[in-house]
Amino acid sequence: MNKWIGALFLFLVVQAAPAQQFPFSPPVSRNPADLSRAMARLANAVIPVYRDSDPESFLDYEFRLQMVAGRYADAVQTIQKLRARPDSLDPPQGRARDAQYEMLARAEARHVRDGTPLADAFADEFHAFVRPLDNRTSALVVRLFNGKETGGLSLLIDQTALRQNLDQLLHKQAGKQAISLPDALALIGAYQIENAYRTFMPFAAPLVNEDDNRRYIVQKNIRVRTPDGAILCAQIVRPRTTGRLPSLLEFTVYADPLSTMSEARRSASNGYVGVTGFSRGKMCSPDLPVPGEYDGGDAATLIDWIAEQPWSDGRVGMFGGSYDGFTQWATAKHMPKALKAIMPSVATAPGIDMPMEGSVGLSFNFYWPLYVASGHNLSGTFFENSARWDRLFHDWYVGGRAYRDLSTMSGTPNPIWDRWVSHPDYDAYWQAMIPQGDEYARIRIPVLATTGYYDGAELGALYYFGQLETRSAGEHYLVIGPYTHLTGQRGTVSVLGDEQDSLPGYKLDPVASIDMAVLRYQWFDHVFRHGPRPAILQERVNYEVMGGNVWRHAKSLAAMSNLTLRFHLSAEKSGNAYVLAPAAPANNAVIDQKVDLADRSDADRVAPGGGILDRSIDTWLSLEFMSGPFSKPVEISGLFSGTLHFVTNRKDFDFIIQLYELTPQNKYFQLSWFLARASYVADRSHRHLLVPNVPQELAFRSGRLISRKFEPGSRLVMILGAVRQPNTEINYGTGKDVATETISDAKSPLDIKWLGSSVVDIPVHQ
Repeated sequence: MNKWIGALFLFLVVQAAPAQQFPFSPPVSRNPADLSRAMARLANAVIPVYRDSDPESFLDYEFRLQMVAGRYADAVQTIQKLRARPDSLDPPQGRARDAQYEMLARAEARHVRDGTPLADAFADEFHAFVRPLDNRTSALVVRLFNGKETGGLSLLIDQTALRQNLDQLLHKQAGKQAISLPDALALIGAYQIENAYRTFMPFAAPLVNEDDNRRYIVQKNIRVRTPDGAILCAQIVRPRTTGRLPSLLEFTVYADPLSTMSEARRSASNGYVGVTGFSRGKMCSPDLPVPGEYDGGDAATLIDWIAEQPWSDGRVGMFGGSYDGFTQWATAKHMPKALKAIMPSVATAPGIDMPMEGSVGLSFNFYWPLYVASGHNLSGTFFENSARWDRLFHDWYVGGRAYRDLSTMSGTPNPIWDRWVSHPDYDAYWQAMIPQGDEYARIRIPVLATTGYYDGAELGALYYFGQLETRSAGEHYLVIGPYTHLTGQRGTVSVLGDEQDSLPGYKLDPVASIDMAVLRYQWFDHVFRHGPRPAILQERVNYEVMGGNVWRHAKSLAAMSNLTLRFHLSAEKSGNAYVLAPAAPANNAVIDQKVDLADRSDADRVAPGGGILDRSIDTWLSLEFMSGPFSKPVEISGLFSGTLHFVTNRKDFDFIIQLYELTPQNKYFQLSWFLARASYVADRSHRHLLVPNVPQELAFRSGRLISRKFEPGSRLVMILGAVRQPNTEINYGTGKDVATETISDAKSPLDIKWLGSSVVDIPVHQ
């Protein structure tokens, strides 16, 4: 998962006059009492003039203003108005909305009114609010108290990040005597959230535990022995009901008691036994953590154990995202008898999309093993110290050392990463972790996979689905839309219940709003309780068309399109770009690309663009190709592919193809990309070196889906770039193991002559 806590502060756009100013200067002392008084004065000044044409946004800001101003009774009323608004995704989620703030506002009002100690008042309000709730709603309410000093990759409220965000906004106002209305609203919102969690978190945990023990039977630190003598650790949350139930298992390396308890509780609240299994070496397991290598067999052992318990009806489903998506596929390789369904979301595929993509090493994977495998819990100091890793990758890039030297340069032994780097081929080491070949034919249980067009693990998620699609006749489905690594497993509802309806520069189509957890229990109810199939699963492949505001449904990945648009690489230029021509060039076109692999002048370069919809894109070390304008709307849906013809002076090189829509408004919409090492395009299991100075051919097919409706006048843009940057392995093209190459291997510049016979094929639905 990506760092996401900043999204908590990206509230809906305020329709306000930016020029309006309010007196405000942050207290120099930063004493909490002084800051509280200053913020209250600011909130009281803003309340009379604040207006917003969006009722949802208005109520959201209004209750935060009222709480900061000390108008607690008013805040309660505003929260209740906000909660009364229709919630199209999930009624329990709507009833849980901002419950933590209502409890605090009521408690603060009593504390001010009659002097009741705040902890006692909050406990009373917690009991009054939570006890009458049904289990499904209460599970959503109590997860609002999943606050922790460090979030890492867990679905928690990261209190350190809350403070950092508030400090940044206060620092922005340092030395100023006035603040604009938009800035005031952002500051007040950040202060309200940070202050609320700082206030109630010290006494929230016992209240949550009390409610859990009233509703569920909770067992922690259960030890299960594997056939090879290792110990697995598990936790179980069961509804207080008689009878045997199906179990839902999340098998994870992320040893975080708060987030895993939240997921197990939610399963129990939906009438299942919620089980969390931890990778060997995590939590109460005394063994050495080794992520990836044992998870499939270990999870199968745990499933066999679950099926034998007196509370189990002998049926187990699995769910979870990212690494926990991988563990489901790893378990399916073994197909334990009791495993009846899986729902892998944004599933990573070792050797396919991590720690390399297209066989190109991705440096951010370097510190992940230190985060998850440095002890029985998670080592947040490794994950949170982004400055340390940015500096390491920068220094490695500038120094030109071998990629495998990152471990030595970091000053921290990283044996798991060292082992990864020693396996550049997709060899037996990687293949042992997940199903291979005909093993997919044995996976006949129902499978529901979810991912997103902007999910970093989309490549892995679609790899699994494609293998299953080719080899298994079982019931399997894919749901994909404009989602990231986080929203591809959680949907567009945050842990706080807020709707996350936008990506950088792009507001999602309304139909793209989805709660994946609601879909999860609809899915398992369909499998285990003969409930209706979730409405979104109308065919095997279910995808949202960006810009079309519609879900489409296809029988297969290939059936997403019924037409192919072929474009040729032309040496003809139109402005700064070469032409993507619909017909083959009349002459023997050659487009020359040279890259000095020893150059490091770009070490501190700030890349332009980066948004899903942006005014600019990064063309560094790249060639830009552009089609003519489309005369009518065009829906591009599917996997793009092509054939590249070229002559190069090296035995190998790494390249990336990126596709964009250039709208009539001169904005670039990010579509898809293909990153690869040329020597592995034909076969990721064996390296096939290029022959220098001889015409070569590479046929490729992207592993990342597109679905986007172009408006009339839009153009297709293709960026064809060489890869040389601090956050990826650098291929100097000698033919040696790339992880051992250094800047001394750069020698003369990489020279690629792209031939006009090269084509890119774009899938179209019409």
